[in-house]
Amino acid sequence: MKFQWSLILGLIFALLTAIFAVMNVDPVPVNFGFDVVSIPLILVILGCALIGGVVVGSYGIYRQYKLQKEIKSLKAELAKLHDAGNVMDTSALQSDSLSTEESSRL
Repeated sequence: MKFQWSLILGLIFALLTAIFAVMNVDPVPVNFGFDVVSIPLILVILGCALIGGVVVGSYGIYRQYKLQKEIKSLKAELAKLHDAGNVMDTSALQSDSLSTEESSRL
């Protein structure tokens, strides 16, 4: 359900951005540092929105990769601790059985 709301909000934001961009079609000077170019404002708005989407998407992918790596590490640690706990349980059972046998001999 959360994904559906995110999708709906994203589509609404995209629609508002498109309407805003279409209303602003006048050419504006854009300074690239080495040259000044006259570009329609609609292209500037949509280009900035696209760059923002790429930056946010890249950060999301990086964060997801980092979390997956952490999950894998924690699962390995949990398996290691679980195996250590099983070893301790079997050694405790063996020592209990040995002490029970010794007490029954007495």
